[in-house]
Amino acid sequence: MLHLPALSFSPQQVARVCETLEESGDVARLSRFLWALPPDPQRETEAVVRARAVVAFHAGEYGELYRLAQSRSFSTPESRASLQRLWLEARYREAESARGRPLGAVDRYRVRRKFPPPPTVWDGERRAHCFRERARRVLRQSYLREPYPDTRAKSELARATGLTATQVGNWFKNRRQRDRAAANRIQAEVLSGGSVQSLLGDDEGPVDPLSDSSGLGPSNNVTVAFSTVSISSSDSECEV
Repeated sequence: MLHLPALSFSPQQVARVCETLEESGDVARLSRFLWALPPDPQRETEAVVRARAVVAFHAGEYGELYRLAQSRSFSTPESRASLQRLWLEARYREAESARGRPLGAVDRYRVRRKFPPPPTVWDGERRAHCFRERARRVLRQSYLREPYPDTRAKSELARATGLTATQVGNWFKNRRQRDRAAANRIQAEVLSGGSVQSLLGDDEGPVDPLSDSSGLGPSNNVTVAFSTVSISSSDSECEV
């Protein structure tokens, strides 16, 4: 009988390996690593439980995913955002399987209302509002430093805000377009003999180039907005 050597990692090392494999998207290696871990309650850190939930989701073991999501209170924004996405995407897939067709926006909204994420990963509407404000603040600050983030920067912002990389890219694209449009209007007014103040209005102050009205959606004016659980209604894939 073949005996595999026991992995002698510290809880911190195990958590780091799980985070690295989860970020890489290599679910197969993540699954094998978790399977090889000897039973040890001290190793069951938040990162490890989240990794087990990722593996359960990709294996279609949604009952196990729901159990893990409710097994403890998750404290980090990364864990809460990730488990919210997994929870809802699993609910969507179960509903699609039961109905035999893809879900529309209204269907997905009804699923979210019927099966909201548990309190262990979501504090409800109040937290969602705070989360949106925090996400916008992070995006604004990053935009001021670099309005053209590369793929790695978008991925880091996605993890920091709980958005998808696509949503982050759409936010930056819309923000740049709004800034260019505002600059073009001001330039046209000045060249035509007017003034910047006349364009803005006598009673209005300067326009905030990073106002909240930029949205998170694609540039064709179809806004990809946050739902009450920090997930857009148009997200059909769970990127983990």
